[in-house]
Amino acid sequence: MKQFKFLFYALFFVLFAVTACNNGDDTPPVEEVNEAEVLVKYLESTSSPLGKDFVATDMPTIIAATDVKTLNETGKIYIIDIRSAADFATGYIKNAKNVAFADVLTHIKGIDMSKYDKVAIVCYTGQTAGYAASLLRIMGYSKVFSMKWGMCSWHADFAGRWNTAIANGNAYASQFVATETVKSAKGNLPKLSTGKTTGLEILEARVATLLTEGFTPASITNTTVFGSLTTYQVVNYWPAAQYSDAALGHVPGAMQYEPKVSMKYAADLTTLPTNKPVVVYCYTGQTSAFLTAYLRLLGYDAKSLLYGTNGMIYDKMVAKGGMSVFSANEIKGYEYNK
Repeated sequence: MKQFKFLFYALFFVLFAVTACNNGDDTPPVEEVNEAEVLVKYLESTSSPLGKDFVATDMPTIIAATDVKTLNETGKIYIIDIRSAADFATGYIKNAKNVAFADVLTHIKGIDMSKYDKVAIVCYTGQTAGYAASLLRIMGYSKVFSMKWGMCSWHADFAGRWNTAIANGNAYASQFVATETVKSAKGNLPKLSTGKTTGLEILEARVATLLTEGFTPASITNTTVFGSLTTYQVVNYWPAAQYSDAALGHVPGAMQYEPKVSMKYAADLTTLPTNKPVVVYCYTGQTSAFLTAYLRLLGYDAKSLLYGTNGMIYDKMVAKGGMSVFSANEIKGYEYNK
């Protein structure tokens, strides 16, 4: 009897051990997904919702107020105004729909796009609209544009923000430098943790997050940047020739990234730091808003420098010529509804 019990327990132990080993061997290891890498490769591919790499092709997609007016007169443009409801009520473009920033994707999904040649996103200055338009374009809405200069260009009654920006537009002209700052060595992409595995799923999760956050955490003032330059990695998003032009100069410590070229995974994208905020500036803050949306999708703590160099070296830009600057000529004086 004792011998029988011994054999029984011995057999039980062997079966348990074999089963446990088999279970361990048969369970495939969980492979961690590098979400940012999956996402960037997806967005640079023809499989993306837009069917191409937006940053290296169409970006930015900006439409002038004159074209908005012309298309609106024939019903060929759908206008989404993302200003606050209170500001919208003080005056808006005929036919415009007031939509909260967080709801723009949901709203555009309900539009019969076949009826329109273009969709214009309108805000105060063109910067928040650029950020929203970038997200919508990346999601495949190829007819979306931001209206240049925002409502500031529609009528003088709304032009206060840009007028103020250029009135203070030379505040940092004396601090711009001509010294080149060499890009850092290539490193890693930021870490994303959406829990998704495919490019489309990760993109949808990231867009939802950015729309909920709004534009505020994605923007920064020149006063804040110059108050602590070493806190940020500043990105000059200009052609190389302008970056190296001593007559213009650039923000101290800024590294130059060539528009439509540098921000590719195989190019210079990963020279951006993941351990400090990245501040992107352009001429007006509108193109930088487009790029900032893309970088934040990938997980970078990117911020668009409000009003760009219009708010820092305005007179130098005017003297140089060939650069986008706001002026009284940009204010069209078009009629608006109340």
